Amino acid sequence: MADREQPVTLRTRKFIRNPLLGRKQMVVDVLHPSRPNVSKDELRSKLAELYKAGKDTVSVFGFRTQYGGGKSTGFALIYDSNEVMKKFEPHYRLVRYGAATKVEKASRQQRKQRKNRRKTVRGTAKNKAATKDKKK
Repeated sequence: MADREQPVTLRTRKFIRNPLLGRKQMVVDVLHPSRPNVSKDELRSKLAELYKAGKDTVSVFGFRTQYGGGKSTGFALIYDSNEVMKKFEPHYRLVRYGAATKVEKASRQQRKQRKNRRKTVRGTAKNKAATKDKKK
C-alpha cells in the first residue's frame, strides 16, 4: 500500500458547533496531489486525531473529487458521544460505519407482489394471501 504513505492534507472550512445535535460540523477539503483519492475510513481516523475524538464518533460523507484530481471536498460531523451519534445519524450511515446492523427485508419486487396479492382478498384472508406462494 504505497498510496497510504503519500501525504494528505486536511483543511476544514465553515466550522460550526451544533449543541442541539451534539456535534461539530464542517466542510472538509482534502488535498491529495499524488493520490487518486483518499478512503473515508482514512479520513475518519485523520479527523478524529485532528479534533481529539474517537474514530467511531466521526461521520464523513458527500465527497466529490475536483476535475483533474488532487482535491476532494466533502462534509464531516464529529459527535460528542456514540449515543448522540446513534440518535441523530441516519441508519444507513451507521450501517456503513459498523455501528448498526442492516435490516434484511424482502426485495422491492416481492413486497409489491405481496401487496397486490393482498388486494385480491378481503378480511382475514389477507394474511394467507400474503404468505402463500403461487404454484401454477
